[in-house]
Amino acid sequence: MASWSDFAAAEPTLAAGIRALLQQYGPGLAYLATVRADGAPRLHPVSPVITDQGLYCFIVSSPKRRDLEHDGRYALHSYPPEENDDEAILTGRATPVRSPRVIARLAADLHASPSVDWRLFELSIESAILRTHGPAGALPLAMTPMVAPLTRTWRAELPRPLAAVS
Repeated sequence: MASWSDFAAAEPTLAAGIRALLQQYGPGLAYLATVRADGAPRLHPVSPVITDQGLYCFIVSSPKRRDLEHDGRYALHSYPPEENDDEAILTGRATPVRSPRVIARLAADLHASPSVDWRLFELSIESAILRTHGPAGALPLAMTPMVAPLTRTWRAELPRPLAAVS
């Protein structure tokens, strides 16, 4: 897993394209897929927050928060743009932020009300996908696209196992 800043340092162009899709309407907008306690998927709209340090979500008391507290796996998918069918997808693990300094800074920057029962989660990234369809977007299946879709992907390096000592 990688933080947003690690991902952006490793793949700046891909990170910029994903950030542009997540923030295309101003604040971040995306669909968050979580795993329910029974293993079934659940989908929710969220407003992800991207800073130079990380990718975060303020999550109010809700089924999605219970899902993340039980099983932090997630998938985040951008809202579709109006002019094409480009899409960004991130997968990884969400963990509650424990640093009072980070929580206070983001809450102040984003005017998060202290009277609301929210928790801040950081979304670590395992994989990132950016798919662009060109100016025509995705076409009906019977039509041949003028430009083939372009898919760019990134995957976090897995930690290397420790060498056995003999």
